Amino acid sequence: MHWWENPVFTTWDSNSSLWSNTLITLYMSIGTMLFTALIGIPLGILLFETDGSRSPAVRWLNRIVGFVVNVGRSFPFIILIIALIPVTRFVVGRVTGPNAAMFALTISAIPFLARLIEINLREISAGKIEAVQMMGATRWQVIRQVLLPEALPGIIGSLTTTMIAVVGYTAMAGTVGGKGLGDLAIRMGYQSYDNVVMIATVVVLVVIVIAVQAIGTALARAVDHRAQRA
Repeated sequence: MHWWENPVFTTWDSNSSLWSNTLITLYMSIGTMLFTALIGIPLGILLFETDGSRSPAVRWLNRIVGFVVNVGRSFPFIILIIALIPVTRFVVGRVTGPNAAMFALTISAIPFLARLIEINLREISAGKIEAVQMMGATRWQVIRQVLLPEALPGIIGSLTTTMIAVVGYTAMAGTVGGKGLGDLAIRMGYQSYDNVVMIATVVVLVVIVIAVQAIGTALARAVDHRAQRA
């Protein structure tokens, strides 16, 4: 049988099709990034804003949030997804499938993105912040008019990096019933000794990562006023 006659290329069955499992991987990755951005970006701003505060209560808040973020980042994803099984069952109602995997993916990606956002904000010149504050701007205005616009290229880069990591995590999620390309590679490739399936899943994952990086780089350049002036 020729490689192009392999069932992974000729069917749309979610259990054995390369195409449907590619869509599942994209669904998990994009859905995870939406939830991650909604929580991770504000969390990164919180870490930046509370660092070095004169208020003891705020400093303690920073330490607690920072500790939680560090603990979340320290867990290998394959261990985290197993450890979260009871919570996943409570929140999602099941422990297998794309939605269950997406919950664990989001929990894993939020701390990663939050730290990257904090780093992006730290790279902004203190002089720009002080200049706006001297003009009487509130802290919220500083965040909205200085921090976020100045850090936007870096934030897009951080989202791109996180998205690429999430795509890799989805492959690991497939080993514990998360569906997608990882699940297909394990069942139809590794366990069935089908090298064509293994190679095909790797190629698709590489294409997805290259596309994500290209889109992220283009967007970052489009909003980078420094690059535009140059």
